[in-house]
Amino acid sequence: MTLAGKTALITGSTSGIGLAYARALAAEGVSVMINGFGDADAIEAERAALEALAGAPARYSDADMSRPDEIAAMVARCTDELGAPDIVISNAGIQHVAPVSAFPVDKWDAILAINLSSTFHLIRAALPAMQARGWGRIIATASAHSLVASPNKSAYVAAKHGLAGLIKTVALEVAQAGITANCISPGYVWTPLVEKQIPDTMATRGLTRDQVINDVLLAAQPTKQFVTPEQVAALALFLCGDGAASITGANLTVDGGWTAA
Repeated sequence: MTLAGKTALITGSTSGIGLAYARALAAEGVSVMINGFGDADAIEAERAALEALAGAPARYSDADMSRPDEIAAMVARCTDELGAPDIVISNAGIQHVAPVSAFPVDKWDAILAINLSSTFHLIRAALPAMQARGWGRIIATASAHSLVASPNKSAYVAAKHGLAGLIKTVALEVAQAGITANCISPGYVWTPLVEKQIPDTMATRGLTRDQVINDVLLAAQPTKQFVTPEQVAALALFLCGDGAASITGANLTVDGGWTAA
């Protein structure tokens, strides 16, 4: 089965892993709606490039993933302009690094809202149309931190563990409906999210930038290399195809061996 003619809605997709997802799907002829924040001109350039790559319409939504009403409106707009999403990929995420005793409550609430609750709201809004068609693909970008923990990342680790549980539950509920739901759990991927947490880790642990990269970020990855967004996107593309129709409720790692230890 070809994916051409299908519609994908991808949150957190104006850069990094999310944009790699969008490019991989557009290359298969999928209409995509991207979402996220950033420079307006740069986002428009990416949207136009996706449209040209797909030979099909592409749209952009600036919906705030911390607001359930905006998530529902984004799904409704996608349905109106591109068709009900056949593929939803929840990828939006933020990070803050601090010990539990000093972790700001507002940062905890924001991380749980964007990294976990937004996925629930996205799936809840998109699922009825998938069930009506008898086909759908739900993918959530989790993290190696959905399986293991690291110090000073209580909110992120809690959210990613919760995300893995949410996806398992959804997979069981739709197991006979032609819909799959899976997590992809990357290790450290060189993205803006990873780059932005380096200064906080430097301050928290009293390390240099090089020490954070080599002794903290890549310390857990036996390959000693960052995962690339394109490698993560290749797995997502496989999960959308017929060959992955029996893969559901899984948490698939792309982590350079991190969680093998």
